Amino acid sequence: MNNLRASVGDAMTRVGIAFMKALAWLPLPAVRALATVLGWVLYGLIGARRRVVHANFSVCFPALSTAERRKLAIETFVCFSQAWLDRAWLWHAPESCVRQRVRLTGATEELAGTDPTVIFLPHFVGLDAAWAATALVVPRPSTTIYTDQSNKLVDQWILQGRQRFGHLRLFGRIEGVKPIVAALREGQPLYLLPDMDFGPDESVFVPFYGVQTATVPSLSRFARLGRAKVVPLLPRLTPEGYDVQVMPAWTDFPSDDPVADTALMNARLQDYIVTMPAQYYWVHKRFKTRPEGEPSLY
Repeated sequence: MNNLRASVGDAMTRVGIAFMKALAWLPLPAVRALATVLGWVLYGLIGARRRVVHANFSVCFPALSTAERRKLAIETFVCFSQAWLDRAWLWHAPESCVRQRVRLTGATEELAGTDPTVIFLPHFVGLDAAWAATALVVPRPSTTIYTDQSNKLVDQWILQGRQRFGHLRLFGRIEGVKPIVAALREGQPLYLLPDMDFGPDESVFVPFYGVQTATVPSLSRFARLGRAKVVPLLPRLTPEGYDVQVMPAWTDFPSDDPVADTALMNARLQDYIVTMPAQYYWVHKRFKTRPEGEPSLY
């Protein structure tokens, strides 16, 4: 029975990947229209994630009315779906097509040269477009930390997609800090996505929208160990594709206090979110781990 389930699961995964490859050849408006419908369907059917989004909004946007939160939640599901289906052309369309649809803007000079650089890439839905935009323009080899997917076919598909352009090396968490820091000091930018909750053992509690939130302090840690500057990278989904904005390097980061640094990171992330609130990864249980004695928010 287990073998049968595995075979059916593999077959469905292969069909899904084939669908994404076929979708890559559609005009972008058609892909986005299909994703809009998908977003509405997911909002209606996936009750568990809908409740997570609404719980996050009740914490982060208490001033919004119920109707306003519902509207923002639907927009969030639509943006999530559009970014997901956009992986079709990001990973399978001709390179010329990808170049037409993604733009690297802003302080791009921050990514030139060989200075040790940590790229702060928050969990906006367009993060895969951010990989592509920088890899197509910036020739430097780069690194990131990757968690294996349980479905091996999906895992292979994601790895191939994210390594399609440029030279992106992926470190597993089990490899530890030393090889990552060594690559960073050699001038290979490190993409870091630290706005996550990995539980109390790997996190510190710092404010996020006024709530003590378990947050990984790795941005401060790697910047300090690698003697690196921190450059935020903000991907914005647009009707034409994506604008990926390189922000100026932070001049006051890191300090000698990783907890204060992590609180500063969250405060600046809030400033970024307010410019595109529906494009943040609200489907994630950002407040899953609570300080001892506090009830779950979900």
